[in-house]
Amino acid sequence: MPRMFRYHSVERATSETLMKRWSSALTLTDMPYPFVGAFAPRWPHLTLFVTTRAAFGSIVPRLNRNGPGSESRPPRRSFMISRRSAICLAVIGLSTAASIGSVSAADYPTRPVKWVVGYPPGGATDIIARLIGQRLSERLGQQFVIENKPGAGNNIATESVVNAEPDGYTVLLVNPANYINATLYANLKFNVVRDLAPVAAFNRVPNVMTVNKDVPAKTVAEFIAYVKANPGKVNLASSGNGTSVHLSGEMFMAMTGAKMQHVPYRGAAPAVTDLLGGQVQVIFDNMPSILQHVRAGSARALAVTSTTKSPLLPDVPVLADTVPGYEASALFGMAAPKNTPKEVIARLNKEINEVLAEPAIKARLA
Repeated sequence: MPRMFRYHSVERATSETLMKRWSSALTLTDMPYPFVGAFAPRWPHLTLFVTTRAAFGSIVPRLNRNGPGSESRPPRRSFMISRRSAICLAVIGLSTAASIGSVSAADYPTRPVKWVVGYPPGGATDIIARLIGQRLSERLGQQFVIENKPGAGNNIATESVVNAEPDGYTVLLVNPANYINATLYANLKFNVVRDLAPVAAFNRVPNVMTVNKDVPAKTVAEFIAYVKANPGKVNLASSGNGTSVHLSGEMFMAMTGAKMQHVPYRGAAPAVTDLLGGQVQVIFDNMPSILQHVRAGSARALAVTSTTKSPLLPDVPVLADTVPGYEASALFGMAAPKNTPKEVIARLNKEINEVLAEPAIKARLA
């Protein structure tokens, strides 16, 4: 429902003060007076303006139509009719805007939706967005276009969505960096909780402690001993500063005393490329982006960071078996700019949950 009126002075008006302002604005002059606008919260193209000229169009010609001295209606009576006409138009405008908004929400989407991902193609966030985006495109009849905006630990992508039009046609792939960055960066231009509306959560996945196949260690305990025997020679890759991949590695070093050199990349894909090439020796990567390489034998998984084994890697042990108390996982989801219509968010939430319930998707995201 539309929730705001605007007087020509663009001040917020209450229902009590609107009546006074309408009275002062309803003057029989030739001055254009677009004094009332009724609109739905941030809906595109739904502004409906009511002007005094529309209210007076059929009344002004009847005033003293026979010239001076002729009989006419009392001015006060004419004025009141005009005021009532304007009020009726305003009420009609509110009802029309509400019905238009409802229809637009029901028809959503009517054009492609841009889904912003804060990392390059090939990483876990990109894989999840493309997997779910493809099914949303098929179900809703409009393309969900993945737009990769890497940089600044996911902050560039997040800020672009925060500042986007809240119409449901720009959404964000939410990942652990969104809540980690709230404490990591002191001067962010946005507040994730305040400036984004949650749409849906997808899945929580473990990270996988994975090493280059030439690293001699076959277990977590052997890897800890290997790092301590080779100080300054083992490089820890991550998808960027402040990511869950980075902090999982930092927590491992803090809990084991095995010191490594952190090498941040702009996303998981380039980090994994260098892991496979031997430029870095270990990564605690999100499951979706490292899984194919582990299964292909091009990299070796030493442990998963969850408290239980993953059905996707049933033979890989839990890291906490060697490092008691260790646990790390990554949560992914979708968010939209604040003030995005609730009907649109509800539609997306419903469609996403139905996609997540599909056996093929559940298997991919397990």
